[in-house]
Amino acid sequence: MSAHQSIAASPAGAYGGPALRGFFRLAELWGLRITEQRKLLGDPPESTFYKWKRQQEGSLGRDTLERISYLLGIWKDLQILFPDPAQADGWLRRPNAAPLFGGRSALQRMLSGNVADLFVVRQYLDAQRG
Repeated sequence: MSAHQSIAASPAGAYGGPALRGFFRLAELWGLRITEQRKLLGDPPESTFYKWKRQQEGSLGRDTLERISYLLGIWKDLQILFPDPAQADGWLRRPNAAPLFGGRSALQRMLSGNVADLFVVRQYLDAQRG
């Protein structure tokens, strides 16, 4: 079996540890409160969230993995668009006049709880990158 086949055959939960470690590092960089972290992860039960946070391991469903993937992509796009990491991380909380945000911050949009909002922010940033 090739490496590609073994990755493709792996259950989604096999990526839980790396995904969670990436998410919690990102949450630290962005200064996210616990309530914001839980909302971005899809509102897992409090006990599950704290287990993930403590162990930074766990089996994740497809929805949670998709959310983390979008968030990491948003972080990457911001690092490319803004040469200063503090400016890139701060962009999330600043009001944005783009029609997509209607004067709200990207973080406010992302905190709606819908995975589609994470997708839309990621798509917006991808378009800004060209």
